[in-house]
Amino acid sequence: MSTPSRPRLFGSATTEVPDVSDVPRHVAIIMDGNGRWAKQRLLPRVAGHKRGVEAVRATVRASIERGVQFLTLFAFSSENWRRPEDEVTILMELFLRALEQEVAKLHKNEIRFRVVGDVGRFDKRIRELIAAGEALTENNTRLTLTVAANYGGRWDIAQAARAYFNAHPEALDTRRALEAEALEPYLAMAYAPEPDLFIRTGGEQRISNFLLWQLAYTELYFTDMLWPDFDASALDAAIASYQTRERRFGRTSEQLQATQTQDA
Repeated sequence: MSTPSRPRLFGSATTEVPDVSDVPRHVAIIMDGNGRWAKQRLLPRVAGHKRGVEAVRATVRASIERGVQFLTLFAFSSENWRRPEDEVTILMELFLRALEQEVAKLHKNEIRFRVVGDVGRFDKRIRELIAAGEALTENNTRLTLTVAANYGGRWDIAQAARAYFNAHPEALDTRRALEAEALEPYLAMAYAPEPDLFIRTGGEQRISNFLLWQLAYTELYFTDMLWPDFDASALDAAIASYQTRERRFGRTSEQLQATQTQDA
């Protein structure tokens, strides 16, 4: 007997035209530049990562104040295991410490905490803290903070396909084409709308295997600012850029203007 499919909570921008507002409902960020920030100050790389945690706190506060409902942070990619072993060890220690010290604060501030990625590679203690934090904050609604850890966009699509066929083994016996919408409920972030605004700090202009499926119609914003320097004013600059974009979702400008006139 097949397992019931997961509920589809949000639509896809490739099949539906989502509501658009001046404040992005979902902001996704690649937090880049911690190591370079430290190097510029002749400090060890770990100092940049520690300072980066402070930038996370500031960004969470600023997101709530500005009305962002979902904030997703790319903390550790599936490719980051290629970094020097000592740096990976430090990053895991910082992640463990953050889980131990920050989740209770998130809960106190009514923030829902989620982790997406292949967490099976993490130590048992980290996995236990992730599960406990998600359970503790499950019903909070002020902001959904998602940390992407050991995450890759290609991994996400592959695991969604596996989950779909596990739930619908009969689909393997048909020749009907697999529709994209069938996979959406099985993606790691099916509980969140697709990002409205993507931010990458540190000067690089690529998405680095982050939310490949979900970024189809996301507005992209790149800044040279290194992540430890990111703050409320930097978020405001990104949102201001977002507000200048014409979000057509495949339509023409004339169609968009006509729709806006009808809604006025």
